[in-house]
Amino acid sequence: MKHHVNNIASDFFYRTRRLCQIRHHVSREVLLQLVISLILSRLDYCNAILAGLPASTPIPLQRAQNAAARLVLGLDRRSSTTTVLRDLHWLPDKHRITFKVATLMHQALHRRCPPYLADLVAFSSTDSQRQLRSTTTRAAGSAVWPRSVEQSSSICPHHRIDSDSSFRHILKIHLFQLAFNNTVSICFILLFLTTVGRILSRMTEHYNIFIIIIIIANP
Repeated sequence: MKHHVNNIASDFFYRTRRLCQIRHHVSREVLLQLVISLILSRLDYCNAILAGLPASTPIPLQRAQNAAARLVLGLDRRSSTTTVLRDLHWLPDKHRITFKVATLMHQALHRRCPPYLADLVAFSSTDSQRQLRSTTTRAAGSAVWPRSVEQSSSICPHHRIDSDSSFRHILKIHLFQLAFNNTVSICFILLFLTTVGRILSRMTEHYNIFIIIIIIANP
């Protein structure tokens, strides 16, 4: 799987370099649409198969997404992309995987998924609400569903919403808060400390001027 991920990431970096050659000839809006159609759409294609893998495996894909975000906003490679992803309203790659898996499980829960996915999911009838049966069962030669799928089905507290569009909207907001809530707090703290530092610096300057005036007035 690492070989597969590395190949995809390599293709992303190649497309990013090609888009970088024309970034001065198109507007930011056009460049954003090119990145979405050529890179992000490929990033989301069949990414559910990456669910449950070690955290280090999808890292090349996250690096590729970071490079695409820097390209859109015209930043250099040393710029932090955490706030950039937030400003572009892009979920990080690991949350995009969770979004895809949770969406598939929501469709399976409401029987709106393709038959080949519905056949892999079994439900228990312990109460009036459908509940996913344990997914640790293995089929002959392949896994029925990884445990991460069962966990993703309850990642959003609103998973019982019937409408697919409403569920996706609320799920994205939920994952967005998980991804960037701490970042917002850290950015606020840094902004507060910077402001306090500037105030103290100005107070020091005024204090020095006051001392100089006193010295001049009292030779």
